[in-house]
Amino acid sequence: MDHLDRFLESVRKYLPWQGQDDIIAELRANLESQREDKEAELGRPLSAEETEAWLKQIGSPMQMAAHYQPQRYLIGPAFFPIYWFVLRLAMMWAAAVYTIVSVVQIAVGPSNWPAFLDAMLRLPGVLITTAGWVTVIFAGIEFATVRYPSLCRPITGPSGDWAAKTLPDFEKAMTPKKKRRTFAHAIAEVVFGTLFLAWWLLVPQHPYLLWGPGAAFLKSSPFQLTPVWTDFYWCVVVLNVVQLAWRIVDLVRRTWQGERRAEQFAVKIFGLIPLILLLSSNVWITLKDPAASQAQYGPTVQAINQITRMSLVIVSAIITLQLLWEIGQLSLAYYRKRAAAKS
Repeated sequence: MDHLDRFLESVRKYLPWQGQDDIIAELRANLESQREDKEAELGRPLSAEETEAWLKQIGSPMQMAAHYQPQRYLIGPAFFPIYWFVLRLAMMWAAAVYTIVSVVQIAVGPSNWPAFLDAMLRLPGVLITTAGWVTVIFAGIEFATVRYPSLCRPITGPSGDWAAKTLPDFEKAMTPKKKRRTFAHAIAEVVFGTLFLAWWLLVPQHPYLLWGPGAAFLKSSPFQLTPVWTDFYWCVVVLNVVQLAWRIVDLVRRTWQGERRAEQFAVKIFGLIPLILLLSSNVWITLKDPAASQAQYGPTVQAINQITRMSLVIVSAIITLQLLWEIGQLSLAYYRKRAAAKS
C-alpha cells in the first residue's frame, strides 16, 4: 500500500458512513490526476519522498475529510472531525468510569434493585453532561479561531506536523493475524475439554482437587458454603458439556476452521447465568454451628459475604461491559455494511 492509498484510507476514517466509497473514488481520481500532472512535468514517476511532500502540501487526512462534512453551524468543518472523535472518546470513558464507580458503590452499600435502577437512570444524564462540556469547549475554540485568527493557530492544516509514511497500512491491518485452526488444535481442544470436565465432576467427592491442602482446613473450619454454590457448580457443568459437544460436532462435521464467533458469543451470554445465580443470594458463607460460634465468627462471616458480593458484582459488570462492547462492534459493522451497500 503506497502513500496515496494510506492517505485515502486515513481520510475514509473521518468521512460520514453514507457515501464513503463515492467520496474516496472521486478524491482518488482527483489526486491521481494531480500526481500524473506532476509526473508529466518531471518526466518521471514521483519518488516516495516527493509523494510524501506533495501530500503534506495538500493537507492532513482530517482536514481533507472536513471538506466533505455536512454544513455545521456551532462547530465548523475544520474542527468537526476532531470534535466528533473527542466526543465519542469522552463519552465512552465517561460511561466506563461511571459504571465502575456505580458498581463499587452498589457492592459496598445495601444490595437492592432500586439502587441499581437509580444508577442506570443517571447514566444518560452523565453522558449528556459530558457531551455538553465537550461541545462548549470546541465551540469556544471555533469562536476564538474565527474571531482572532492571528492569535489562534489552526489545529490542522497544510503545515501540520504529520507525514504520509506514518499513516497506518490498512491493508495489513485488515489482514487476519490469527492462524487458521488446524485439525490437531481441534483435537487438543476436545481432549483438554474432556479432561477438564472429568476433573470438575470429581471435585465434589475429592475437594482437594480444587482446594489442595486447603480442603483439610475447610473441613475442620467452622465455615461452610451455602446451597447456592451447588447450583453454581451444576451450571458450570452444563456450560462445559454444551461447549464440549459444540466442539465435537465441529470436529465430526469438519468445520473446525470456521468462524467461532457464534460459539464465543453464546458462551459469554450463558456464562452470566452462574453469576446471576450467585448474585440472587445474599449469603454465600455460613457457620456450621451458629449457636456455638456466632459470637466469635459472626463478624468474619459477614465480612466474607460482603467481599464476595463486591467481587461478584464487579466481575459481572466487567463481563457485561465486554458483552455490550462486542454487541456494539457487531452492530456497527453491520450498519456500515448496509450503509456502504446503499451508497
